[in-house]
Amino acid sequence: MITALQRPLPAAYTQPNRTLRHAMLMLLSAFIVALSTFQSAFAADPNLVIDRIRKSGELRVPVMIGEEPGYIRDRNTGAWSGFYVDWANDIATLLGVKVVPVETTWGNLAADFQANKIDIAFGLNPNPKRGLVVDYLSVPLFTDAWAIVTKPGFTKKTWAELNDPSVRIVVQKGGTMQVVAEALTPKANIIVVEDRPLGLMELQANRADAMILAVFDAIDVAKAVNGQIVLPSPMLLNPATIGVRREDGNEGYENWLTNWVNQQRALGLAQGKLRKAFEARGIDLSVLPAEFNF
Repeated sequence: MITALQRPLPAAYTQPNRTLRHAMLMLLSAFIVALSTFQSAFAADPNLVIDRIRKSGELRVPVMIGEEPGYIRDRNTGAWSGFYVDWANDIATLLGVKVVPVETTWGNLAADFQANKIDIAFGLNPNPKRGLVVDYLSVPLFTDAWAIVTKPGFTKKTWAELNDPSVRIVVQKGGTMQVVAEALTPKANIIVVEDRPLGLMELQANRADAMILAVFDAIDVAKAVNGQIVLPSPMLLNPATIGVRREDGNEGYENWLTNWVNQQRALGLAQGKLRKAFEARGIDLSVLPAEFNF
């Protein structure tokens, strides 16, 4: 009689099969390591984008009509200037390329990035919807705040007071100002326009009571329409950052731009450029509230 201890082991547990299984596991592990190494070797070069820009000799930058003093177009020559263009020229000079203006609007920026029409955009407010195709730098170039421009005599000073069906608020289509209006003043009569000049027309024609703008833009608009600037409470700060197209190989480009922004902020170069731009248009930034720091 054969006892349990004397019974032969199943074939799966014999030494030859154990050796084969071990060899197969070793082979599978080696394949996984090789595949990982292969993928790493062919991962996107983090400098692909910056190398492409330098090779092309161009830095394609969005420019916009009616967005002074960030973007200023010479009516005689068609040449572009303004503090956003100045920053673009600074970056282009460091890269050894030239700035190529691409006329657009705030609302079209995401589509422009997606279509690979532009390489960089300034003064962007992080926007989750646009963030699906755009990468924002982690540090802002400067800090802005949301304000309204109104005709003299307008007395509403809070977002809660503005959230009233009797209030007519004009905003630019596709911009963060539209997001702010729809979030904080959904009961108001929100008038959506394509660009800033059309918004000014609504104010001047008394078809709107207020226009939501970043405070630096509000300063310029208020002067144009002889209006007043209100920073509704609670004050909403918004970072004005740089955006680049989300694509393989843009890590080095983002890192380099972040270093550039940190220097601009640390040395006061960004703040100085803003002051100079507004003073050149006869605007004293001392009109900004004392509690606001850009």
